[in-house]
Amino acid sequence: MRHHFLLLGACGWVLLVLIFVSRFFSFRAVDDYPERTGQSWTVAGSKTRPAPVTIPEKGAARPSRQPSADPPEAAWEQVWERRDELLSAACRNASLSGLTHVPVTKFVLDRIFVCDKHKLLFCQTPKVGNTQWKKVFIVLNGAFTTVEEIPENLVHDHEKNGLPRLSSFTPHEITLRLNTYFKFFIVRDPFERLISAFKDKFVKNPRFEPWYKHDIAPAIIRKYRRSHRDSDSERAGSGLHFEDFVRYLGDAEGRRHLDQKFGESVIHWATYAELCAPCEIKYDVVGHHETLERDAQHILRAAGIGGLVSYPAIPPGITRYNRSKVEHYFSGISQRDVRRLYARYQGDFHMFGYSSPDFLLQ
Repeated sequence: MRHHFLLLGACGWVLLVLIFVSRFFSFRAVDDYPERTGQSWTVAGSKTRPAPVTIPEKGAARPSRQPSADPPEAAWEQVWERRDELLSAACRNASLSGLTHVPVTKFVLDRIFVCDKHKLLFCQTPKVGNTQWKKVFIVLNGAFTTVEEIPENLVHDHEKNGLPRLSSFTPHEITLRLNTYFKFFIVRDPFERLISAFKDKFVKNPRFEPWYKHDIAPAIIRKYRRSHRDSDSERAGSGLHFEDFVRYLGDAEGRRHLDQKFGESVIHWATYAELCAPCEIKYDVVGHHETLERDAQHILRAAGIGGLVSYPAIPPGITRYNRSKVEHYFSGISQRDVRRLYARYQGDFHMFGYSSPDFLLQ
């Protein structure tokens, strides 16, 4: 019987030892958890205490192994900050003041669309994807639930699309919105934008705006086509040539009379300064057409509407800068005409960080 009790006592001691060892390894397992999640341990002997460890409850999401800020996104934040710095520097450049500083007139206020519901202002700069931003504003105003539902003809019908312009408000209301609303616009390489405007209005004209071909083009041809071009049998009767268009745009004095005659049709080739007055109006974001997919998402997030509407899908490659296209269109144009054209759009190149077109002058 005594041996029986001794055996039971020995088993009890063994059980106690096992319990102690299991608890020891249990604590070591908990201590290993931070190392597996990427947290660093304090070196032995250091006076710094390790961060407390929290074990997630069953079914709870595990802590992310990714850093809190996505490096690519953080890098793009720096891109946008750099763009703002370039714009500010160009606005302070006295030698460019005649090209960058434009008074906030009715012409500018007519370009700015308003969304009072979400306190947004969008300045229209044609040929940089403005149709899609108009769709975004139409959805935000509640007329449609998605941008895909909106008919194309409605977007450009300014009497029916429900998009008020800033010029329709009183001076006090205008000042209030300019000072408190989120403001943005989009830019594009200035020369590539001119090519797009030329193709859209004088070659393709998909929305059938006949006054471009029937009124504006003949007026430019009469004033700016060189006489030897008229006898060119291969090109006679083909309508406005790109070189005619370039000469008209680069004529600092002569085109003003025509511009008054053309009215608001000139918005498609007016400078960004003339359209949006970015040196007088402090915009929150200036996006670039060349990086529109990234910029559009940033604008939606920064404006606080990312969960309410999506920017329409962008076909692959459609926003990429095409230098070969620029070289093709400018191949028959004299360096003198290129220099005169650049002189007019130089402010746009500097304000938004686009390289001067030196390759066209070599």
